[in-house]
Amino acid sequence: MEVPGGLLTGEPVRTHGKRVLMAKTSLDGHWRGINVVSRALRDAGYEVILAGMINADTIARVAGDEDVDLIGLNVGGRVEVVERILDTLASEAITVPVFAGGTIPHYAADRLAARGVECFPPGSTLEAIVEAADRLTAADPAASDHTP
Repeated sequence: MEVPGGLLTGEPVRTHGKRVLMAKTSLDGHWRGINVVSRALRDAGYEVILAGMINADTIARVAGDEDVDLIGLNVGGRVEVVERILDTLASEAITVPVFAGGTIPHYAADRLAARGVECFPPGSTLEAIVEAADRLTAADPAASDHTP
């Protein structure tokens, strides 16, 4: 049986040195989307830190501790939670770009876009998400090469 990505075959996974923190923002139990997006980013060369369900303070702490280049949030429909995360990141002077996916109503996507968050509702392609990650991390002047 062929295992895609080479992870279970022992083949080295190549990275380009960019790190992305992936986190869920709600307790909705929908893990498929964040896992599929995390894998697509990994296959595109990102070092993915899949933190699971964590709150705003923990997201800020992990983002700072792990020196990430991008934060991906799985949104369970509550834009206020994402806004609280953005406020916490700002208060901690963490300026990495943020993108979000999941169940995001149109009004919420507009509110998040006004704060610089790109949104990927259900039906978005993995290619579009990876392309956004590439663009957002390339545009980040603070992004650094984490390759040892």
